[in-house]
Amino acid sequence: MATSEYENSENLDKMGANLARIEALTQRLVAAFAKKQPQRQDLQGPDPALYMSAATAYWTEMIKNPSKVLESQVEYWGKTLKHFVEAQEALRGGTLAAPEDHTPDDKRFANPLWKTHPYFNYIKQQYTLSSQAIEKAIADIETLNPREKTRLEFFGKQILDMMAPTNFLSTNPDALMKAVETEGESLVLGLENLVRDIEANNGELLVTLADREAFKVGGNIGTSEGAVVYRNRMFELIQYKAQTEQVHETPLLIFPPWINKFYILDLKAQNSLIKWTTEQGYTVFIVSWINPDASYADVGMDTYVEEGFLEAIAKVKEICNVKTINTIGYCIAGTTLSLTLALMNKRKDKSIKSATFFTALTDFSDQGETGVFLDNDFVDGIEAEAREHGYLRAYYMTKTFSYLRSNDLIYGPAIRSYMLGEAPPAFDLLYWNGDGANLPGRMVVEYLRDLCQSNKFCEDGYVLLGETVKISDVKVPVCSVACETDHIAAWPSCFRGVAQMGSTNKTFILSESGHIAGIVNPPSKKKYGHYTSDAPIADPETWLADADYTEGSWWPRWESWLRERSGKMIPARDLPDEVLAPAPGTYVVAKPQG
Repeated sequence: MATSEYENSENLDKMGANLARIEALTQRLVAAFAKKQPQRQDLQGPDPALYMSAATAYWTEMIKNPSKVLESQVEYWGKTLKHFVEAQEALRGGTLAAPEDHTPDDKRFANPLWKTHPYFNYIKQQYTLSSQAIEKAIADIETLNPREKTRLEFFGKQILDMMAPTNFLSTNPDALMKAVETEGESLVLGLENLVRDIEANNGELLVTLADREAFKVGGNIGTSEGAVVYRNRMFELIQYKAQTEQVHETPLLIFPPWINKFYILDLKAQNSLIKWTTEQGYTVFIVSWINPDASYADVGMDTYVEEGFLEAIAKVKEICNVKTINTIGYCIAGTTLSLTLALMNKRKDKSIKSATFFTALTDFSDQGETGVFLDNDFVDGIEAEAREHGYLRAYYMTKTFSYLRSNDLIYGPAIRSYMLGEAPPAFDLLYWNGDGANLPGRMVVEYLRDLCQSNKFCEDGYVLLGETVKISDVKVPVCSVACETDHIAAWPSCFRGVAQMGSTNKTFILSESGHIAGIVNPPSKKKYGHYTSDAPIADPETWLADADYTEGSWWPRWESWLRERSGKMIPARDLPDEVLAPAPGTYVVAKPQG
């Protein structure tokens, strides 16, 4: 009896402590939400006109072909009613068991209770049947134009994913079991995680994907030895220490995207492309872009080319005392490198020996999955936001890219953090993913309007620093690396851009995996393979049908290509005696405002 009273007292004390924590957290939550700034509604979702068009098209088809619509409705009603009857029969038999489940496997419903427990299985099957019916109804709409239909399919899927029963405490068996096992502690920890995220984002809810305390740029990530050898208002130029006694005469300059930070190519020693390349005998430089604020409002694409690309190329030539260099452009920096190469061709500037593109779009005629965000409803909102503040906050880019993989980058992490009370994992790639940068106002509008929407570089020509340049003006030898499951830069679009370049020397490599994992794919991991082909670079599907698959990383194959264009071996270059800062420099650790 004494033991029981002691346990009851202990439980009451624990409950009281948890209630006190909840009260304190609730006060913090209210205070955090009070900091939330008004949001532009045109950046929260597509124009309501999209749904009006869909509704009009649906009812038009019902009037024209009522039997088709009614047939779909009756099919849905029949499936849901049949499942309801089966569930009732199972319960009437006196056994607490779920009826037979023929719904497809889904990693969200991995807990065995989704299949065996009548309550959870009933919810899961009804959700799946309803989702299938809605997706079929959208697919059967025939009078919407293809672009509207693609957008409706995407945003319809977003709504369905958001309404999944796993996203709600009362219908998530993992969360309920964890709450019982921990006597509610997991829910308190989840509330703490929720409050922390809202406080960190000034009242906005943006789930933390990785432990922010586990990594430090220059401490345990971005640690390759080097130094900042030049700096202007746009970038810091980092030169890395040679890892071999001799190096190729032609240096390599890497232009990373300025949407995120350059250390994606130098996360840790085991997967650092920078370290690996220096170990192959190259003098490697990389540009570390400034994280802009409102003072950069008038910086445009031309500024990035003139004060960024052209300036960095000139400095590398000067430092290494060479006439030509090799270059890499990743993502948006690959797009801009192609513009720069076209301009240099117009100016008869022969400074570039070769160019490598990583997941770089130059032809935007097929925008892929990101195209759903490139209609005027979103772009108008982005333009208004950029003009008001002088820049586009990193928050918007992070949020947009997360919705391309919402179950992996939004709902899954939110469940683990807020419902299960788990701490974010110490995962370097996800840490980098959350370390975004702002975009200058003029630049982001020019990029979206002139390149993404109007596709001027591939069509009428893009006006850049007094010259009208086209993709056919890119004449240097090129190697393009695209990724098979890339959600941001679809590989067929990358391929079509290369096909239109004026170079007579083109190589295309298709890596397995996505936009990041397909590029950060060191040979030591032996994880993702790649495709290559001697077929003409003309049609992507024809090229792929002829391609050979090779297990393992594409890095060694690319290095062989680069080696042929990198000149003789010379004694390794030392870092300059006078440098501005050790790598990774100062710009990379500057935090975005807003």
